[in-house]
Amino acid sequence: MERLTQIPQSTIQRLPVYLRCLLQVQAVRMPVINSIGIAEMCGTNAAQVRKDLSCLGELGIRGTGYDVEALIGHISRVLGITERRRAAIVGFGKLGGALLGYSGFGERGFEIVAVFDVDPAKIGTVAGDLIVRSFDDLETVLAEEEVEIVIMATPPATAQAVASRVVAAGIRAILNLAPINLDVPEGVIVRQVCLSTDLQILSFYLAQGGSDER
Repeated sequence: MERLTQIPQSTIQRLPVYLRCLLQVQAVRMPVINSIGIAEMCGTNAAQVRKDLSCLGELGIRGTGYDVEALIGHISRVLGITERRRAAIVGFGKLGGALLGYSGFGERGFEIVAVFDVDPAKIGTVAGDLIVRSFDDLETVLAEEEVEIVIMATPPATAQAVASRVVAAGIRAILNLAPINLDVPEGVIVRQVCLSTDLQILSFYLAQGGSDER
């Protein structure tokens, strides 16, 4: 993985979007694309694209654009996904089940290798290619499966306790889908996903006339 610690957080958030668009371009065998083309696909502007990509080094050719395959490889290295990342889901309710069935993880370099729940009726059942494991076995399974990322699809009331145990097991990256802020030690990375918050933001723009200025 590229060690680029000075990349702004806002740029990091846009890199996966650029990568998704570049993969679409690669699929139609377009070898080169310029910043205008990337911007049009990603819903931003060419100046922003050039500024973001300049944070990664000298990548484009003036007057020509970016080599699509090379740029895909470079962004993938920066994002640390040139090798598959092993992840586990904690919470096999409706949301956890939907996440397990989502093919996009595999397409983007992530492999779900374990799923956990506390419900005796679910433990031991088949879920896709996996068997639902007991949360009691969390530490053992995370170690055996060499899990790096845990996706938490738990109720808010239990999320903090689950996070504390996940961190104690050595996990340093958590994707939290519970609508609660987690208290974790320094060095543990938490990304919060709250669909109701995003819906409220959409509602705001609708109330303001429907314009989302990027």
